[in-house]
Amino acid sequence: MMTKPSSYNPKYALTRWLDARLPILRFLYNLGVSFPVPRNLNYFYTFGGILTLMLVSQVLTGIVMSMHYIADVTLAFDARERFMRDGQFGWLFEPWHAVGSSFFFIAAYIHLARGLYYGSHKRPRELIWIIGVLIYLVMMATAFLGYTLVWGMMSTSAASVISGLFKAIPVIGPWLHETLLGGFNVDQPTLNRFYSLHYLFPFILVFLVGLHIWAVHHVGQNNPTGVEVQSPSETVPFTPYATIKDIFAISVFLIFFAWFLFFMPDYMGHPDNYIAGDTMTTSPHIVPEWYFLPFYAMLRAITFDFGPISSTFGGVLILMAAVLIWLFVPWLDRSKVRSARYRPAFKLFYWLFIVDVVALGTLGAAPITESSVFWSQIATLYYFVFFLVIMPFLPKFEKTLPVPSSISEDLEKKEAKARRAWRLW
Repeated sequence: MMTKPSSYNPKYALTRWLDARLPILRFLYNLGVSFPVPRNLNYFYTFGGILTLMLVSQVLTGIVMSMHYIADVTLAFDARERFMRDGQFGWLFEPWHAVGSSFFFIAAYIHLARGLYYGSHKRPRELIWIIGVLIYLVMMATAFLGYTLVWGMMSTSAASVISGLFKAIPVIGPWLHETLLGGFNVDQPTLNRFYSLHYLFPFILVFLVGLHIWAVHHVGQNNPTGVEVQSPSETVPFTPYATIKDIFAISVFLIFFAWFLFFMPDYMGHPDNYIAGDTMTTSPHIVPEWYFLPFYAMLRAITFDFGPISSTFGGVLILMAAVLIWLFVPWLDRSKVRSARYRPAFKLFYWLFIVDVVALGTLGAAPITESSVFWSQIATLYYFVFFLVIMPFLPKFEKTLPVPSSISEDLEKKEAKARRAWRLW
């Protein structure tokens, strides 16, 4: 455990009075100042702070946009366009929210990939991982609902297709479909429901993020070695050490964010979504937002029946399994070594998995052809092989590298290596 007695010492009469009655300042001090973090954290560990900033950004810009949004099928598209063109700072807030959504997912995927690589899902951090996956699921739901609120041609088409998948579920499918839409097809009741839920879900996200941070502070942060902290000398206070690193990483991240916001705000969107939506027609080539493309490719890869299970329902099952399988990673990974640094074989399969997910994303954006479906099936197969075969069974055969006994030993080796390199230079 990384928790320790608080070192907060209120200096003024007011802060002492407040600390005796409601120790909110002590809580914030313990949270963001004195919290001990491992000395060997790298810049991949700054994405938690980046994600927190992006969540706040999305909530604030979303509140502003909701003030100008009209949840009416005849006015929703025009209201958004009017605010963007004529509203005060509408030219800034609308693309800020849209581009922010993409960068929110970029940071989330890097954060998730880092956790998988360094073994942040292993004991005693299983609950941290599970809460993180739940955050990702709520992010996906929130993003999908927000995408439909644009009420462009691609938005209404996506709402029709995704909601139509519920009808493939036996027995309760039609009821779920009608309950979700508020009728038999996408219309005014659908927009009312989606607008209400899209406003609600970010606050659920805030709650889950709070739990996630609480859990991290209780058991302590993982580190690139995967070795637990052995002594206080292996940690540093969060402020100023981790804070300075976070500020630098956030600054670099915001440079890229600002570039897309001011110069390429529509780069990650789809041109069809700048056509007003018509619930009676669908776009000829339906493409979801880029962060859903790998799962969309898996959905389209199932073109055959599994006995009594239709291809449509089979695609729904594969889609659900592809997302929910992340919840079980702490128990699927049987290796006693946390970090992939010391697992050469797993490292190879891990990077193949990253390439596989990128390939699925590319295939998800491509038109449906015999070739794209075939490669989607191959990529989908490896996606599940990685979780269901490689993770549980590879540890029985792989030869791992020597793991340092402590963070201090790892740092000493790095310092010695750096000194040798300096002498050679």
